[in-house]
Amino acid sequence: MACLAEPNLAKMTRCVRLDTDCAQICRLAAAYMARDSEMVDVIWEICAQVCDTCAQECSQHEMNHCRHCAEACRHAADECRMLLADFFKTHAEQGRRQRGPRVSTH
Repeated sequence: MACLAEPNLAKMTRCVRLDTDCAQICRLAAAYMARDSEMVDVIWEICAQVCDTCAQECSQHEMNHCRHCAEACRHAADECRMLLADFFKTHAEQGRRQRGPRVSTH
């Protein structure tokens, strides 16, 4: 929300949109985790991508709030990847799950 108070708001449009996307996908990931969704791994993959993109955008701005946001987004992306690695390790030990096609990270 701090970006909305910047004097050149037009320059911050992409940043604000990505901040919102990042916050929403993180809330969604938390909700999937809380209910132990079988699709949580897919959400973690997407969440890491969105957080990386947001971190990259925020790091291009010199305001302190953008730098803090970039750091938080990088941390969130790393956490998603760590959870995803643990998830796959656990499921590899239990055998592969049966379900539809996976979302590509490319």
